[in-house]
Amino acid sequence: MSVRPATFVAIRADEFETLFAPESRSALHRIGEVTFGGGEEVVEVPHGVADDFDVLVTSWSTRPFEDDVLTGGRLGLVAHAAGSVRGLLQPDSFRNGVRVTQCGSAAMAPAVAEMAVTMELALLRNLHTHDRRMQATRDWHRAGHGTLGHALPAARHGILGLSRTGLEYVSRIRGLGATRIAAADPYWDRSAAAEHGVELRDLDDVCRESDVFAVHAPSTPETRHIVDARRLALLPDGAIVLNTARSALIDEAALTAELVSGRLRAGLDVFDDEPLPADSPLFGLPNVILAPHVAGGTVEARHAQGAAVVEEVRRYAAGEPLLHEVTAELYHRLA
Repeated sequence: MSVRPATFVAIRADEFETLFAPESRSALHRIGEVTFGGGEEVVEVPHGVADDFDVLVTSWSTRPFEDDVLTGGRLGLVAHAAGSVRGLLQPDSFRNGVRVTQCGSAAMAPAVAEMAVTMELALLRNLHTHDRRMQATRDWHRAGHGTLGHALPAARHGILGLSRTGLEYVSRIRGLGATRIAAADPYWDRSAAAEHGVELRDLDDVCRESDVFAVHAPSTPETRHIVDARRLALLPDGAIVLNTARSALIDEAALTAELVSGRLRAGLDVFDDEPLPADSPLFGLPNVILAPHVAGGTVEARHAQGAAVVEEVRRYAAGEPLLHEVTAELYHRLA
């Protein structure tokens, strides 16, 4: 487009400051006029937004809206600063001629992968167990002095989903010396996976041969409980399950049973019920590391999300291709 775009930011003020570093805020204002919506908890998208603005910026604090809100004579771009747009936009949104870009997923992928590797290393080296026992007993030997862990390069790695996060995870474990990496993903072929040092396999085979099984796939109706009790049973005794993606990919009840029995270990950042209920049997297990859905939460990831929005708005205004555009075809593959 040839004129400076008018942008409506439907993000709570404190969240905007978290997502947009000072340089990103300045850059957004340089591109065009910026108007902010109000709201202490959530921000409403006004019904006239499609007639009055060229760009709509959304995030976690944007209240979901009906598709007709995007119908108007001016709006051309919705730039989502958080993760998936599926919780905010419906498939019919694309019929209004508005383009959509999802700016949060790629920005958060390195942080999510980093958390998965952090949990893996802690479990392989018994770091969480040593710390808990040492803090509780202050006893050198009861804390596990002399207990041997395992090296990451020696582990057979299996991955569900070569998503952005999955590829970031592969990059990190390969950098730490991993060589035996298999993955299951219906959208990849063997030659493309091999370029990343990954052997593409059937999911059952991946489960059977994984000392570390990492979940990095989107949560869709097709992937719900794709890792069920039968597939969990295929994992070798002592295998580590890492889930920093979405809880629905794994049958949580079946996984909990395996963890309570002590047969498997796990690093979990996502759960069916969030916050995790205080009476969950996952609490207190020596073979489990728990985190409160924070895998993507680093200062750098948040700033990268805001910077991605600014770049997409700049590209849209300049008539350049978008980097993170979501089409109607891609929508159904999103988490």
